Amino acid sequence: MEYKANSGIWGTMFGVPCVVADNFLKLATGQQLKVLLYLLRCSGRSCSDEEISLNTGVSQQEAADAVLFWQQVNVLTPQRTTAEKVPELSMAAPVSKPAETVPEHSTPKPELPKRQDLPPSEIADVMKNSSDISELFKVAESALGKLSHTQQNSLIWMYSYLGLKKEVIVTLLFYCIKIGKTSSAYIEKIACSWSENDINTLTAADEEVQRMYASYEYTDRIMKLFEMNRRPTQRQGEFIASWKNSGFSTELIQLAYEKTIDNINKPSFDYINKILISWKDSGFTTPEQVREADSEYRKKKAASGGKYTNGDDIEKYKVVINKF
Repeated sequence: MEYKANSGIWGTMFGVPCVVADNFLKLATGQQLKVLLYLLRCSGRSCSDEEISLNTGVSQQEAADAVLFWQQVNVLTPQRTTAEKVPELSMAAPVSKPAETVPEHSTPKPELPKRQDLPPSEIADVMKNSSDISELFKVAESALGKLSHTQQNSLIWMYSYLGLKKEVIVTLLFYCIKIGKTSSAYIEKIACSWSENDINTLTAADEEVQRMYASYEYTDRIMKLFEMNRRPTQRQGEFIASWKNSGFSTELIQLAYEKTIDNINKPSFDYINKILISWKDSGFTTPEQVREADSEYRKKKAASGGKYTNGDDIEKYKVVINKF
C-alpha cells in the first residue's frame, strides 16, 4: 500500500535532513529521534535540556545525550562562544624512537604504534581529562551498547595514537554497524588504513564510506548471484573489484555465470572474467546485446544449413558462445 503525506492541512512545516531517514532510523533510539525533531522545529534558537525534556517527555540527561549524539554524527553543529575551550587529551604521547639512518632515496613506510591496553583506572582518567574521548564513548555506547574493555581501549588508540578525529571515528563506527561488522579488530584495520592514507576529515571519511559501502553492496549482490555462503577470497575479491571498476552490471555478470555453469558445469571466477572481458571487447554491455548477437549468429548458422562459416562473423560471435 502506498501513502501520500497530507501536507495541505499541516500549515507551517520544517525540514529533516535526508541522512536521518537514510542512515539513522534503525540506529538512533526513539528518544534521540524525538529530541532531534524538537530541535529542528526550534531551529534558529537555543534550547536548554530542561526545555527539551519538558516538550519531548525524555529526561534531561537523555536530552543532553541525544544532543551529543546528533552533534557527533554531524547532523547538529554546536555554536561555541569564543570563551569556550575544548579540553585537550592530557595522557602521555607514545615515546618516539630516535631517527634511524636510512639509505639515500629510500622511503621506508612508517610503522603504526601497537595498541597498548590501559587498565580501567587509566581509562577513567583519560575520560576525565578529555572531553573528546568522553563524548566519543557516549556516542559509541548509544550505537553499540555498553562498551567492553577492549572496545574502550580501541577507541582511545584510534584517537590518541592513530590521530583520527572523533567525528572521523564516529563515521567509521556507523559504517561498520551498517554492514554488521563491529569487531574491534575489523574497525581497527580500517582505522589504520585511514590513518596511513590521511583520511582524517569528515568530508574525506564520508566519501570513503560511500565508496566502501558501494563496493560492499556490489560484492553482496555477486555473492547472492553465485550462491556463496562465505565472503570472497582475496583473489575472488580482486575479480569482483575489477568488474565493478569496469562497470559490469550484476545482470551481465549473472548471464556470464549462467553460461559458465552451462559450459563447464561449475562456477569459476576466472572463466566468468574471460567471458566478461570478451563481451566488453566486442562492445556488449548489456545482457540484451549479448542475447541479440547470439540469436543473430544462430539464425545465420541455421540459414546456412548449420555450416555458416563466414570468418568475420565467426570472429564476431564466437565470444558470445564462449568457446575459449
